[in-house]
Amino acid sequence: MFPELFTQRLVLQEILRADQPFIFEGLSHPDVIPFYGVSYNSLEATSVQMEWYTQMMEKGTGISWKIVDKASAKPMGVISVYHYKIEHNRAELGFWLLPAYWKRGFMKEAMQAVIDYWQHEKGIHRLEAFVEAGNNSSMQSLERMCFTHEGTMQDCEVKNGRYISLHIYSLLTPDELNS
Repeated sequence: MFPELFTQRLVLQEILRADQPFIFEGLSHPDVIPFYGVSYNSLEATSVQMEWYTQMMEKGTGISWKIVDKASAKPMGVISVYHYKIEHNRAELGFWLLPAYWKRGFMKEAMQAVIDYWQHEKGIHRLEAFVEAGNNSSMQSLERMCFTHEGTMQDCEVKNGRYISLHIYSLLTPDELNS
């Protein structure tokens, strides 16, 4: 059963095939995609992303939630925990919001619900995020959630024909293994 999450203003829901137009809207939006790892130029091409969401759930390697405004029932963005390594008790966090919802505290609210779920229900020890240099809003969002900046991988990936650097952030849950 999908773990639907609730906050004061949000419902975090399962992403369904019917959500493909919304996912395309976000992952083709010129203000969203500059710092996001994937983008699509057609609705049909977005089916790859939809399959990724499904495969994560089926394989147990992660969960993606559609962030929905309770008041309007409109989807606002996506937050995902993926690359879950059960043997190492760690996973990666990724997220995006449509620009109409930026700077209103929605991502902080969604992140808190997802972090609480993974810490309390899954017992995760380490959540990590890799943020492209220049994506100051995402770095600030992570820092507000007490993620630690561990360092920067310089020129570690090629994107659009140029090298990019990635900042590494982590949030550790104290556990008995290190006590």
